[in-house]
Amino acid sequence: MTELAFATPSPSGAGGASRPTRTARWRQYAAPQRAYPLAARLMPWCYGLALLLGGLGLYIGLWLAPTDAQQGQVYRILFVHVPTAWLSMWLYLVMAAWAAVGWVWQTRLSFMLARALAPTGALLTALALWTGALWGQPTWGTWWVWDARLTSELILLFLYLGVMALQAAIDDTRRADRAGALLTLVGVVNVPVIYFSVQWWNTLHQGASISFKAAPSMDNAMLLGLLLASLGFWAYAAGAVLQRLRCLILEREADTAWVRQLPEVRA
Repeated sequence: MTELAFATPSPSGAGGASRPTRTARWRQYAAPQRAYPLAARLMPWCYGLALLLGGLGLYIGLWLAPTDAQQGQVYRILFVHVPTAWLSMWLYLVMAAWAAVGWVWQTRLSFMLARALAPTGALLTALALWTGALWGQPTWGTWWVWDARLTSELILLFLYLGVMALQAAIDDTRRADRAGALLTLVGVVNVPVIYFSVQWWNTLHQGASISFKAAPSMDNAMLLGLLLASLGFWAYAAGAVLQRLRCLILEREADTAWVRQLPEVRA
């Protein structure tokens, strides 16, 4: 299976000395052998930021932010629900992008990244649905309604689970990667349905919590807590995906010399 080729170094300086271009320096990480240590370096930063930003955001949202005049204390669930709902859609788009790259260029690392994203996306989608139900019961008087946004978010969870189940059901790794990529790309049409559902249909679900077209309507402490909590969840998702990517690299490259020489493998 082919990998992305390195870009030809461009000559610079006297004597025809060459230096790798910026594109070439980034493309070198398309090789699992180089992506593996890079993920190891980035993981602690991601988890550290997740702990710092997420903890601070939840502290502001759950304790310092004022009580909502209409919803009371129950609105504080949204400091977990909104970030996980945002991420559930974003991670699927990223997964679809890597699936498309893998499908077109047949790069092993792209398929591995798509696989690594699916479990984290499924977890955050399930968390978004669960916290939404916790918020909906006291607010709407029911745990669940077949609302357009809730239903399309549930379909998103089924897509994540379906991609993982399809890949696990096929023994041949290359065929499993391509089948999972195809299902991922077909299911990407559901993401804009989730996002625009409150505009396209008359739904119970409220509109966007933050709009780029208008000034924020919430208290500054609420907004700060929500943004920090969101950044914390994003950092956690990045760390979890990188950790799972390392596991996939070790699994698929187990027979290569560079993996057998790793200290964690030799031990």
